[in-house]
Amino acid sequence: MPTVPTVTLNNGVEIPQLGFGVFQVPPPETKEATLTALEVGYRHIDTAQMYGNEKGVGDALAESGLARDEVFVTSKLNNGFLDRQSALDAFDRTLEALGSDHVDLFLIHWPLPTVADYVDRWRTMEEIYASGRARSVGVSNFQPSHLRRLAAETTVTPAVNQVEVHPYLRQDEIRAFDAEHGIATEAWSPIAQGKVLDDPVIARVAESLDRTPAQVVLRWHVQRGDIVFPKSVTRSRVEENFALFDFELSETDMASIDALNRDERTGPDPDTFAYVPR
Repeated sequence: MPTVPTVTLNNGVEIPQLGFGVFQVPPPETKEATLTALEVGYRHIDTAQMYGNEKGVGDALAESGLARDEVFVTSKLNNGFLDRQSALDAFDRTLEALGSDHVDLFLIHWPLPTVADYVDRWRTMEEIYASGRARSVGVSNFQPSHLRRLAAETTVTPAVNQVEVHPYLRQDEIRAFDAEHGIATEAWSPIAQGKVLDDPVIARVAESLDRTPAQVVLRWHVQRGDIVFPKSVTRSRVEENFALFDFELSETDMASIDALNRDERTGPDPDTFAYVPR
């Protein structure tokens, strides 16, 4: 089994650079999908309250036979919990669903700048962090302008900023800001929901290395320093996505993939996204 490199977060906590994501995995299928990932060798699972499948992750952890400290678990605060008490109550329910007394990383899922003050929500995250029930806290889909406000008005620097990143959306500005301020960048939608896999440049690199397009794109992320967590419910794909550490992309290949950037999103714009579940 290959050794997955780790990234040391700004509070000293180590996170595996490759994880398994359960976004869009139906709740009834989440336990088996997560167990498969753990059997393959993943030790980092990314879930969220919004996905409705935290319990499946928790059931898999309980059934896996692995000690809790062997698996890094991330979850995220759903958009509907905008005040302190509702956020704290939601966090309690996350721990209950996961069957754990802590998470390794807890994120604000979206800033929702047109809906509510994300600074207030971050202060609640600081409170959760201080309690020791989240080993790290961070944000998701935050722009540099949002992060500047947090830096000016709060105390704890986010450990992570999880944003959409893939070859069609390199996110150079956000990644540079994160790096300058000691914030690790996590890449969601790392293969642009499959859109980049048919790109001729990706196909050419994959053929030259006798690798799949998905492996090439995920390897591109790894070599850039992104933390990445692809999702699949098919064991062969789960295994394929894990096999990233016995090959490298050349500087030429990296530059060719970099050049595919179009600033093209597959998901919402964080500055305007305002979805709040009722």
